[in-house]
Amino acid sequence: MKAAHLRRGEQVESAALAYLQSNGLTFVEKNYRAMYGEIDLIMMDQHDLVFVEVRYRKNEVFGGATQSVDANKQQKLRRTAETFLQKNHSIEFDGCRFDVVAVSGQSANYKIQWIRDAF
Repeated sequence: MKAAHLRRGEQVESAALAYLQSNGLTFVEKNYRAMYGEIDLIMMDQHDLVFVEVRYRKNEVFGGATQSVDANKQQKLRRTAETFLQKNHSIEFDGCRFDVVAVSGQSANYKIQWIRDAF
């Protein structure tokens, strides 16, 4: 049986995926792992490839979810995205960007904030 925080992470990523799809994005891949780290979601937004970092905070007492995507995390995401692009030549796209989906609250009432081109 998975730990509660892992189950919560899967629920939050699923909620973020459903939210992005309801806003017109198309699913490409989930939980892409490489030497530098992991990209939670990879999506297509029309002709743009989108690397999505999903962040969850139950509440914002210690800072919001978006504040946790610091320069170090951004660098890891960029390097992981470069690895993805090197290994997936068949995907056609015009440009790419990094988005953050910040999720807070409880599963029945998630508050979702989508930040396009976050960094």
